[in-house]
Amino acid sequence: MADQAFVTLATNDNYARGAMVLGKSLRNHNTAKKLVVLVSPQVSTPCQSVLKNIFDEVKVVDVLDSGDTAHLAMMKRPDLGVTFTKLHCWTLTHYSKCVFMDADTLVLSNIDELFEREEMSAAPDPGWPDCFNSGVFVFRPSVETYGKLLQYCTEHGSFDGGDQGVLNGFFNDWATADISKHLPFIYNLSSIAIYTYLPAFKQYGGNAKVVHFLGKTKPWSCTFNCKTREIYGGVQEPATHPSFLLNWWTLYASSVVPMLQEQHGDQPFHSGCVESKHSDSVTCETVQGEGGSSHAQALQPMPTSEERKEQWEQGQADYMGMDSFDNIKRKLDTFLK
Repeated sequence: MADQAFVTLATNDNYARGAMVLGKSLRNHNTAKKLVVLVSPQVSTPCQSVLKNIFDEVKVVDVLDSGDTAHLAMMKRPDLGVTFTKLHCWTLTHYSKCVFMDADTLVLSNIDELFEREEMSAAPDPGWPDCFNSGVFVFRPSVETYGKLLQYCTEHGSFDGGDQGVLNGFFNDWATADISKHLPFIYNLSSIAIYTYLPAFKQYGGNAKVVHFLGKTKPWSCTFNCKTREIYGGVQEPATHPSFLLNWWTLYASSVVPMLQEQHGDQPFHSGCVESKHSDSVTCETVQGEGGSSHAQALQPMPTSEERKEQWEQGQADYMGMDSFDNIKRKLDTFLK
C-alpha cells in the first residue's frame, strides 16, 4: 500500500551504510511497502545520494539529543542520546501506518505482515523482557502523538537516556495490556542474545526474519575480505553469530559498495572491504584500530578460564574464535552424549 512504509534513521555515515544494507535487504525480499530513511545533516552528500537510490523518501531532520549523560553512562553508551531523533518518525503523517527499524537490523525474509499489527507492536528486549526493544516497532504517524512524546521527554526524560526508555515509559502498558502487540522474537532477534540460550537458537533460529546487531560494535566496525569472505576486527563484542555478520557483509560488498564507489568517484573512501589482509598496510592499520585482526589475535596468549568467564559476563565473547557457535555446539554435543 502506498500509504504504508518501513522507516529507518541514520545520524552519521556509518549508520547510513547500515540503512543502505537494511533497505537493500527489504528490496531483495520483495517488500510491497514504501521505504523511508530519516537522516541528520551530518550524513554526507555521497551517502545521501546512495540512500536516494535505495529509498523512496530521504528526509533530513534535526538531531534530538537527550543530553542525559548519567543514564547513558550506566549503559556505557554515550552515543545513544541522538537516538531521540527517532521520534521524528511520528511526523510522517502522509503514511497511515509504518514499521520502524533501526539501521543496525538486517531483514532475512519478507516481513510485510508486520503491517497487520497495531501501534505499539514490538518484541521483548532480551535484557528486560517486560520492556520492548525499540529496534523494530509498528506505529501510526501522528502530530498529536509526536507532541505528547516530546512533552513526555520534557517532563520525565528517559530511564536509560535513549529512545527505548522514552518509548517504554510512554507506552507503559505494553507488557500487560495486549499480548497481540508482543512480536515474536524472530522479528527482532538480538545478535547478542543467541549465546545466552543456545538450545533455543538451535531450535528456532532458522525461522529468524530480522536480526538486530545490538551493542556498541556494529557490522561496519569490522573489515571484510572479499576474496576469502573472512571478517576481521570488531570481535570483542557483541557475541554475534558469524553467519549473520557474513550475510550483512556479503550484501554490503555486492550491492552497496559499488553504489558508494560511483558516488565518490575518484575521491578515496573507506568501504571496509579489502582484497587481502596482509598486503595492504592501510587495511592492516584500520583493522588494528577497530579491534585487531584475527592474525594479531592468534599471537596473543590464551586467556585463562577465569578471564574467559569474565569476558562472557561482560558480553565480550570471542565469537569468531574459541567461543564460536561451532565450538560451543561441539562442546555441548560432547557434554550431552
